[in-house]
Amino acid sequence: MCGIAGWIDYNRDLRKYVDTINKMTGTLVRRGPDAQGIYLKENVCLMHRRLIVIDPENGIQPMTIKKGNTSYTIVYNGELYNTNELRDELLSFGYHFRGHSDTEVLLTAFIHWGESCLEKLNGIYAFGVWNDTSKTLFLARDRMGVKPLFVYTYSDGIIFGSELKTLLANPLVKPRIDNDGLKEIFLLGPGRTSGKGVIKGVTELKPGEFLVFKKNLGWKIRNYWSLKANEHTDDVKTTIEKTRFLITDAVKRQLVSDVPLCCFLSGGLDSSIISKIASDIYLSDNKGRLHTYSVNYIDNQQYFVKSIFQPNSDEEYIQMMVNEIASQHHEVLLDNEDLEKYLDDAVLARDLPGMADVDSSLLLFCREIKKKFTVAVSGECADEIFGGYPWYHNRDILFKDTFPWSQSLDLRQGILKEGLLVDGEEYVKQQYSDTVNKTDTLPGEGEFEIRMRQLFMLNLNWFMQTLLDRKDRMSMYNGLEVRVPFCDHRLVEYAFNMPWSIKSLNNREKGIVREAMKGILPDKIISRKKSPYPKTHNPKYLNAVKSRLQNILNDSNSPLVQLINKQKVQEIIDSDGKTISMPWYGQLMTGVQLMAYLIQVDIWMREYRIEIV
Repeated sequence: MCGIAGWIDYNRDLRKYVDTINKMTGTLVRRGPDAQGIYLKENVCLMHRRLIVIDPENGIQPMTIKKGNTSYTIVYNGELYNTNELRDELLSFGYHFRGHSDTEVLLTAFIHWGESCLEKLNGIYAFGVWNDTSKTLFLARDRMGVKPLFVYTYSDGIIFGSELKTLLANPLVKPRIDNDGLKEIFLLGPGRTSGKGVIKGVTELKPGEFLVFKKNLGWKIRNYWSLKANEHTDDVKTTIEKTRFLITDAVKRQLVSDVPLCCFLSGGLDSSIISKIASDIYLSDNKGRLHTYSVNYIDNQQYFVKSIFQPNSDEEYIQMMVNEIASQHHEVLLDNEDLEKYLDDAVLARDLPGMADVDSSLLLFCREIKKKFTVAVSGECADEIFGGYPWYHNRDILFKDTFPWSQSLDLRQGILKEGLLVDGEEYVKQQYSDTVNKTDTLPGEGEFEIRMRQLFMLNLNWFMQTLLDRKDRMSMYNGLEVRVPFCDHRLVEYAFNMPWSIKSLNNREKGIVREAMKGILPDKIISRKKSPYPKTHNPKYLNAVKSRLQNILNDSNSPLVQLINKQKVQEIIDSDGKTISMPWYGQLMTGVQLMAYLIQVDIWMREYRIEIV
């Protein structure tokens, strides 16, 4: 795992811009704390910061391989989980390898197959390849969008990077947002329209896209993967067996590492599955006991209150799994005041306002894990593809013609100054409709099955992307690589075409997954209702957030104050957030998180010197 960046300009000598190049590279130090590499010629610069996970000696980047008279140079962020299969196939074509890094295999695959190599990859990746003969840049992003890749294009030039801050380190990219950018922040945030970088002129390659940039021809973007509707022909028994195989195989592939690896363990179904499979493999391969990690907050049990989204706390189930797999378990206990203090770092990590304490807690959690480990495996994305969220099962929500985790714009628009955003309702409706209308369906499918496919795509392209952004930025800010086996594209494709009656087997959320894991996990884990990422319930955090937001409201120089309805926000503060009837963004963001989100907007606008145009 790493941070990558690049700058191509056919009309200027980039060797004269070393200061800018160093600033861009410097923004990636936290993503890649172990090594730095720069490929610099007259019109091209490729930058790399490395977090060493595989083959320390032979995986150095930028990496150049020459075939015939053509040199190919790659910068790459990610992991391939079918490296060995690809290497064996390439060896059969006569290629040779210096080491066992996936970087060398990926570059060789591109040299051999060109853009078609993307169809063969199983992994998470964002990479760029420079062809020094044709003076062509090729960029690509993985199918699920696990790894980020932002792009800024201009006449005869292109700038790309793993993070927004990398592009903003180049003076050509200005920290400006327009009316659409404000809509992304206030009407859709912390979600973000796929492909939009919020900053004016900045885009992000969408999941499953590649870009080609060539002198005199400009740039073009193509989609190489999308979810297609196919008939599910497997019976229930076969579906159970195939689901079990795909999950197990995905986890097994993602345990490969030359550095220490651990697993997140919340006691929920998804993290328990991963930890159980990983532990069994570790024990069979004589790798010793698996290390597992969970997160909690000081005095949280004292203030825990059950809800429809969080029916029980995690401790009992974590201990049950620790006993089951004999893992060496570590509980990270976070200070509530730190959650508020690290809202700033969470913004710097994400380059945008995010999920408030849901972000800052993960950032602090990853910081502790990094003290002993470089790689972790986590259970994100199972809920999106297997129907784990309440809105999959609530008929009152299911057919609402809007995002199920943010069903009304009344609150969002109510906290803004009147007239600030033009056509806000239409903007959000368009983003929603674009996703729904692009959903692939089969002829003859009924209204319900079509809606379940649409909901799948809404969750995949929006809610899941928000969580993947969060996981990538908070972990990589600490130089920790986190892998997500449920994002294996084979599993996602299979789940997309699975009829709801099978997916929700026994009328349970993720019913097929529960059935697939019977006899593997304890019955109590299999039957446990979904419980989201743990949040603090301690009033110390609420009080810290209220105090900070109040100080912002009292500051006439605050950039936030210029945008909001102070009276409405004051009412939210005075009520401890209880005047909010609808969540800001699903079950993870309610009253206190909304207040913290507004704090993060203020932090972002100050720190990034955001200009509204």
